[in-house]
Amino acid sequence: MPVILQALVGLLYLVSLVGLFLYGVNAYVMLAVHWWHRRRAEAAEPPPAPEVWPAVTVQLPLYNERYVARRLLEAVGRLDYPADRLEIQVLDDSTDETSAIVAESAGRLRARGLSVAHLRRAVRTGFKGGALAAGCAAARGEFLAVFDADFVPPRDFLRRTIPFFADPAVAVVQTRWGHLNRDYSLLTVAQALGIDGHFGVEQSARCWGSLFLNFNGTAGVWRKAAILDAGGWAHDTLTEDLDLSYRAQLRGWRILYRPDLTCPAELPVLITGFKSQQRRWAKGSIQTALKLLPAVLGAPLPAWTKYQAFIHLTYYMIHPLMLTGVLLSAPLLALRDLTPPPSVLLGLSLVFGLAVFGPGCMLGYAQRVLDPGCRRLWQLPTIMVIGVGVAWSTSLAVLGGFRGKTWEFIRTPKFGIGPGGGCWRGKVYGGGRPWGGLAEIGLGLYCAATAASFWQDGHYGALPLLGLYAAGFLTVGALTIFQAMVGSRVPDVAAEGTRISAGQAT
Repeated sequence: MPVILQALVGLLYLVSLVGLFLYGVNAYVMLAVHWWHRRRAEAAEPPPAPEVWPAVTVQLPLYNERYVARRLLEAVGRLDYPADRLEIQVLDDSTDETSAIVAESAGRLRARGLSVAHLRRAVRTGFKGGALAAGCAAARGEFLAVFDADFVPPRDFLRRTIPFFADPAVAVVQTRWGHLNRDYSLLTVAQALGIDGHFGVEQSARCWGSLFLNFNGTAGVWRKAAILDAGGWAHDTLTEDLDLSYRAQLRGWRILYRPDLTCPAELPVLITGFKSQQRRWAKGSIQTALKLLPAVLGAPLPAWTKYQAFIHLTYYMIHPLMLTGVLLSAPLLALRDLTPPPSVLLGLSLVFGLAVFGPGCMLGYAQRVLDPGCRRLWQLPTIMVIGVGVAWSTSLAVLGGFRGKTWEFIRTPKFGIGPGGGCWRGKVYGGGRPWGGLAEIGLGLYCAATAASFWQDGHYGALPLLGLYAAGFLTVGALTIFQAMVGSRVPDVAAEGTRISAGQAT
């Protein structure tokens, strides 16, 4: 191999390790910040209820959500808030039976004296961001509560969030996501652990540490004046929530996170749905970083705040860095001149392994915070396996974000699965392409072969990571193929719609 090519391989491998180290170590930083502020934050008393409750518009952006639309509207209809101060907006861009379900459910709520606006757009311009912008322009409320289709807000949601807007600097009150179907499968268990890490530790740490954080797109309340002051909802990125959050904070507004208020949601039960969700978040965050990082870096903010904003906006870079390290491991081993002695390689593997497993430590700490009994710590391997297993599809999304390539906002399919169970098989949103998992299967076999080569050469330090990557890619690939094959047997759409109209869907 030419010397220049050898040097390039070594440099890329080093860059991937350093990047993984920085992102991994930041998980320990978030853990430390959370631990430092936790007692003081939890001891703070909530503000008193306002003498006069302000007008609130509840916005429900929907697109083809036949299995959960009724559940959502019924939950919103149970909100404990003065009816004359409450407006419900259903921002319905659906092209299937969802609109009929919404019309029926909205009629029932109106019969109870609630104000419900069923807004339909002829063209789905801007996807969710465009729908929220249209709804904002028509909203009568001073505050806008947003709930995605898969959420079920608790009855006291508005009573517990609106008082915090007594602080005129607060733009958003974000609440913690809960899980309606946490134990449905190992996939939902893994996702729940990952979400718990974000909401149980990271969001609190960023809020308490006066760092930039984000509205998570749902289960939160916006001050309408803050939206307008920040320039309104935009749809030039796939993460309109992250984009608006940073623009508002650059304007001096605050985002308040309340970990004590949980709003449960349905986790994706299909690996294809989970991968598409992660691709959307990954590409959108990179798009937002390219759009707003120059403004963040040029703002009169502490250097630490700017660094944390950079880590926050570019966090999905961890996936292409991970993939680069995996793909270059075998070539690096073949280049004897670039391979460190076994003792040095073991030391490097331990140091970087400690950083790479930083997110795992944060997830474990999050379970300790949310569940003092630590009953779920044994489940942590599920999120580690699934997390690395989606690195291929997520890396492609990151690359798409840098290239500026656009694609449609693909919503994550929901099936009305909750604490009482449910099933996705045979439902119209459950299809997929079996060959979608072949890339992960190939990467898993590559990682397994690379691990065998490292074993034969006596380089044991890299084996745990390579083993994790192999297990992750093979698991995600096999699950993608299996669920696609099962989901390809879809019933007649008209018949399914008839059953839903009869009220058999939840």
